Amino acid sequence: METAARVRIGELSRRTGVSAELLRAWEQRYGLLRPERSAGGFRLYSAGDESRVRRMTALIASGVSASEAAARATSDEPVTIEGAATDEFAVELRAALDRFDAEGAHDVLDRLLATVSVEVAITEVLVPFLHELGQRWERGSATVAQEHFASNLVRGRLLGIARGWASGSGPAFVLACPPGEEHDLGLVMFGIALARRGARVVFLGADTPVATIAETLREVAPAGLVIAVARPEPLAAAAAELESVARDVAVYVGGPGVDERLVEGFGGRLLEGDPVAAARAMTV
Repeated sequence: METAARVRIGELSRRTGVSAELLRAWEQRYGLLRPERSAGGFRLYSAGDESRVRRMTALIASGVSASEAAARATSDEPVTIEGAATDEFAVELRAALDRFDAEGAHDVLDRLLATVSVEVAITEVLVPFLHELGQRWERGSATVAQEHFASNLVRGRLLGIARGWASGSGPAFVLACPPGEEHDLGLVMFGIALARRGARVVFLGADTPVATIAETLREVAPAGLVIAVARPEPLAAAAAELESVARDVAVYVGGPGVDERLVEGFGGRLLEGDPVAAARAMTV
């Protein structure tokens, strides 16, 4: 995590929910943060700093004193929550979203993100929740309105977390869904995880014409193109155009709609696992 792009204290405050004033106090009093200086003299904070802040806030929330929490957080002692506690967040989130309670859902997400890293929140809560929501919609036990409300709220929250993902200092990746693919939540999660590992994310989002993708690739000259599909049909329809793209840049494809043989056929590379695992595999 220490190799990820560094941010100024305002962005660190936004990501962690801890005021800039309190962050400065923790830095001075406990040595919790270990910033570097930019060429202009600004303090820049790493993903490791963010992780220590999250560990400290989780410990304080569990009843540990600030001084003890800081000592444990700076010693890099693992701080986790039980699986049952993670499940409780998921249950609360589902209940709030099912009753169209945006304020309640954001409160659950606030508490979740103050307790665990964004990666853990994605892997253990959001991905399972969205998968279950899709299954409930297919069975008719969740309405179209509930599915749209939940997806849009979660998507908006994730895009807030993603702000600044284009400023990474590492290799650039262009992220897009092919024409006809409207579901980009998994791609947003992947982009967040990729950016937190130092990459620069150029996000095109859902339903992007391949010609637009190709034009962006020429302008950005990225290390790779990442395509996400929830259904196989959009990928099949775009396969011929993507084959041309794959001659010039590495094309990675992931999502529940992936057809492995089709990806191999046009020269793409398969991304496996959840969005965080896929991002980790690309940046090892």
